[in-house]
Amino acid sequence: MINGLFETHINVSDLERSMQFYEEVLGLELGLLQEERRIAFYWLGGRGEAMLGLWERPNLVQRQHFAFRSTVEDIQERVVPFLKGKGVGVHNFLEDGTERPLVFGWMPAIAIYFTDPDGHSLEFIAMLPDEPRPEVGQVTWDEWQRLQ
Repeated sequence: MINGLFETHINVSDLERSMQFYEEVLGLELGLLQEERRIAFYWLGGRGEAMLGLWERPNLVQRQHFAFRSTVEDIQERVVPFLKGKGVGVHNFLEDGTERPLVFGWMPAIAIYFTDPDGHSLEFIAMLPDEPRPEVGQVTWDEWQRLQ
């Protein structure tokens, strides 16, 4: 019955600013803009795969979190320079002052975080083919490789 998550919606304080971020920084495809309702819908992973809705509700913005599915290679090699090149700061789950992606041993998955203009916590994440190791918590990629 449940095969995945198709859509999520977030409240934003300034629709145009958020649209610029999601289109120009992240490269999402606009599916529908309803200016009179102050909402925009974006396709994720291609038309019909998944959707993100932005609702301009300045008084209702609360920090939300969601993750974009990615590849291990993109997270290791491309995501950090891509985001930094667009002026977006990145951090890992521990917010330890580094820009190193971390592996969540319990999943296992590798991830890196950043924020949108309203402070929503966004993440690039990729599942790893390895067996889960919940006892290791969160470790760097190099540490994860040594444990395998």
